[in-house]
Amino acid sequence: MGRIIAQTRVTNLFDEDKSIQCGTFVDTGAGALILPSAWKERLGSFRYSESLELQMANGEILQGETCWPVKIEIEGFRPVSNEVVFLDMGDDEAAHEPLLGYVVLEQAQAAVDMLGHRLVPVRYIDLK
Repeated sequence: MGRIIAQTRVTNLFDEDKSIQCGTFVDTGAGALILPSAWKERLGSFRYSESLELQMANGEILQGETCWPVKIEIEGFRPVSNEVVFLDMGDDEAAHEPLLGYVVLEQAQAAVDMLGHRLVPVRYIDLK
């Protein structure tokens, strides 16, 4: 399977001058938008946050922090309001790989085109 990278802007809704634009790896196995903890300061302070445990694909449990509200804009799709999860991804900036999970994709009405290795618009939000 190919890699899908979506250009994404994340903005702190209580400090709209604070935002991050980056390429995010589309990961339908992840639920949320996950960014490196090292980037948290770039979004300023959040009104709401809490610690949480995250389970990796290999079964490893890691500590993260979820912060909200943020506006998430995936290029070519409608903006959504959600939370961002910060996870320690180490000191090597080149190794930081933001993940874009299925919850945000569904909210933005984006679906994965497996043959074309891209995101495509979904006409309707699924309520079934």
